[in-house]
Amino acid sequence: MANSVGAWIWSALLLFAFIASASSDESVAEETPSAVLTLDASNFSETIAKHPFLVVEFYAPWCGHCKKLEPEYEKAASILSKHDPPIVLAKVNANEEINKDLASTHGVRGFPTLKILRNEGKNIQDYKGPRDADGIVEYLKKQVGPASAEIKSSEDAVNFIDEKKVFIVGVFPEYSGEEFDNFTKLAEKLRSDYDFGHTSDAKLLPRGDTAVKGPVVRLFKPFDELFVDFQDFHLDALEGSIEVASIPVVTIFDKEPSNHPYVIKFFNNQNAKVFGIYILPILNTVKGLNVEKLCSGCHIDIMLVLLVIDMSSMMASSYGQVLLFIHFSEQYFDSFKSKYLEVAENYKGKKMSFLLGDIKASEGAFQYFGLVESQVPLIILQENDGKKYLKPNLEPDQIATWLREYVDGSLTPFIKSEPIPELNDEPVKVVVANSLRDVVFNSGKNVLLEFYAPWCGHCKKLAPILDEVAVSLHDDADVIIAKMDATANDVPSEFQVQGYPTLYFSSAAGKLLQYEGGRTVDDFIDFIKKNKDSVVETIQSDPIKDEL
Repeated sequence: MANSVGAWIWSALLLFAFIASASSDESVAEETPSAVLTLDASNFSETIAKHPFLVVEFYAPWCGHCKKLEPEYEKAASILSKHDPPIVLAKVNANEEINKDLASTHGVRGFPTLKILRNEGKNIQDYKGPRDADGIVEYLKKQVGPASAEIKSSEDAVNFIDEKKVFIVGVFPEYSGEEFDNFTKLAEKLRSDYDFGHTSDAKLLPRGDTAVKGPVVRLFKPFDELFVDFQDFHLDALEGSIEVASIPVVTIFDKEPSNHPYVIKFFNNQNAKVFGIYILPILNTVKGLNVEKLCSGCHIDIMLVLLVIDMSSMMASSYGQVLLFIHFSEQYFDSFKSKYLEVAENYKGKKMSFLLGDIKASEGAFQYFGLVESQVPLIILQENDGKKYLKPNLEPDQIATWLREYVDGSLTPFIKSEPIPELNDEPVKVVVANSLRDVVFNSGKNVLLEFYAPWCGHCKKLAPILDEVAVSLHDDADVIIAKMDATANDVPSEFQVQGYPTLYFSSAAGKLLQYEGGRTVDDFIDFIKKNKDSVVETIQSDPIKDEL
């Protein structure tokens, strides 16, 4: 208590001592304009039309990581305003109603999200650089220059090519023609993901080869075969080759910072998004989600953030990701690693990618899949439609056999589900993954179903309203009001849950509608009465044990 009083007294004395200078500093601060432009829906298009290169931060005032970024972003904006030509940084409050469509249009799923807008907004790329002022400045200076740097000497090669990163070099006898044009177009498109260079003399490059005359693209990387050459200059083919070659045969997910860029790429890969998992910068967050707990020991630059996304646009081809989780410190590590690498090599080019995760760094993935450490060593495979297959307590010699069984179609999918409640006597009925189809689709009832997250403030606010709706409609035997924790249960593909709460209405006849109306008791009751079907006969007994 004495310590608290003492601390209060010292705080008061310090406040009193600095009050005069604070007032004068405040007046100075008021006179110092921000170097960051403030944009909203009313001036966004007009502003980007004036700038060939613009960086925009989409933020929310409640976001702690946004607050942490703010002084660094301001400092970087001030420095870059003096660059020749000036590099402009801007911000949009995505939490304001007027700006929500703008944020949605630009694919904002978490905060802060930074976008690079080129050519008056015609070319939009994700900002994938550091989040400190010096790092922002260095990264953006590279982004505003040529997408590919010319390598004229061995010294240039040493300065440009970082042996710890992926670097892509085009070798051309002359800087013209279709091949060179396609290379420069691709460099511009992928410049936020990779560093590019070009040269007319292959012997200047690391592990230089005087026999290489070009045109050829050489990708340097710090893993597997160290470099790969490509000679198909069709844009789609070249981009696809780069994407495949820039991911290790087996991606290592541990606490080693040098591995984290490849973990990011593994999960953010076009096909990898089937998981509904995104690796985002640590500064990205979702309101109410304690992201710090999701990836224990991760380097400060990354954090595993689990989002529920619309996967329907990502199901163009069959694709599987295999994740093996083990204790890297155990004696069995080398045996598992060698067997896993051998299997991964055999599946190379077969639309299947592999990750080896250390349990100490993978808490977020375990939380997403609803798994426990006692199941380790554990292997998981997930398809593009969300189906998951897993085998707990794996042995090294079982890896190849298990994958063959998957390919042969003899494995049973795993469904993450809470236990079906023995008692379900509250007004709003609890649904879990293993009971959803019986309750929603097979009960012959009209069901209003809420997908919620326990940490979601809007869900907590909605809970008593749905309770009141359920009580009001208690005498209507044809109606069920239900809820499911979407963080603890797999969401069937019929539902598109992109945020919380998300509500759907399934009529007795099987018509499925997403509810997008008001959030009052009367709004819900009016909607249900308008859209419900009459139940002529009971299809089956009530799957919910209602013990009132």
